[in-house]
Amino acid sequence: MVVGVHRPTQLVIDRQALRENIQAEVNRLDDGCELFMVVKANGYGHGAVQVAQAAKDAGASGFCVAILDEALELRAAGFNEPILILGVTAPADAPLMAREKISATVAATDWLIDADRYLALAKEGQPLRVHLGLDTGMGRIGFRTPTSLQAGIDFMGSNADHFLFEGIFTHFSTADDPDDTYFKKQLANWQKLVGSLTKRPRYVHVSNSATSLWHAACNDNLVRFGVAGYGLNPSGTAIAEPYRLQPAMSLTSELVHCKELQPGDSVSYGATYTAQQAEWVGTVPIGYADGYERRLQGFHVLVDGQACEIIGRVCMDQLMVRLPKEYHRGTKVTLVGQDGDATISLQDIADYCGTIHYEIACGFTSRLPRYYLN
Repeated sequence: MVVGVHRPTQLVIDRQALRENIQAEVNRLDDGCELFMVVKANGYGHGAVQVAQAAKDAGASGFCVAILDEALELRAAGFNEPILILGVTAPADAPLMAREKISATVAATDWLIDADRYLALAKEGQPLRVHLGLDTGMGRIGFRTPTSLQAGIDFMGSNADHFLFEGIFTHFSTADDPDDTYFKKQLANWQKLVGSLTKRPRYVHVSNSATSLWHAACNDNLVRFGVAGYGLNPSGTAIAEPYRLQPAMSLTSELVHCKELQPGDSVSYGATYTAQQAEWVGTVPIGYADGYERRLQGFHVLVDGQACEIIGRVCMDQLMVRLPKEYHRGTKVTLVGQDGDATISLQDIADYCGTIHYEIACGFTSRLPRYYLN
């Protein structure tokens, strides 16, 4: 998708906010505990390479991604730090991961068996770094019993030329919930599985942002710091964060047209909005093709520090807002961020859409240019 640099609509990312969020968490960690910044999904929409650099500057010692291509993007950008792929990759890509020193998540012994064949054929000369994923209750990927886990470890031990057992981890599904009943159940499962090991690998980790913020005793020696690094509370509003998180993303545009409607005039597809009185309406060049959700009809943006309702359906490339008065073309519009004393957060948008702020941030498309401050 083309980047819309000739349109006055852009995401603005504050690198200082990123650095301060990450540094605050690094400062809370026990000695010997490292922080890997999670930069999957283009850094949660913020820009993976730029976030990675800010995280490195703030004390992150490695990175986590979701797919191999995201790891390769970081390597191509010159990052030599450890990179862990959190999702399952194709066994055929094992030689490439070994060559690039990218760590693979392995969830079953049959994956190791298949990857071993590809590594043998490639004769790469160095082993594949492996983190064994454990399914303690997330129900997604991973070994579930001590017996199956030991089988995977034994296979790697028998093929030490091809595999380096670098890490073991799990993922908690309710670490951001005030009710910790299920969290404790998962923790017990984790302790049972890890307790069966005769030797621990270099990295032992369970903590995503929520776990590290609210269950820091579980951190062990590595934290996978994700959404909190971007200044977003993992729980939404359910639990207060232990320190102030600074949102790094804002979204701004401008009015490109302003007109006065008369009573009976309608706006946008389906004519779902009809003016009841004379009123000023502005057009903003952003729409659902940019990831600004169609369901945001009835929400608001900020113009001159005032909340202005989105009227009519959000179009693919444009939306209309009701204004308190006539404004000139070029007047700033804030869709995410602060204008005067008023603020619109990603959480506000998520609440209106009935979803989570992760989805909103990740949903902004590449047509929106990203500009970086500080």
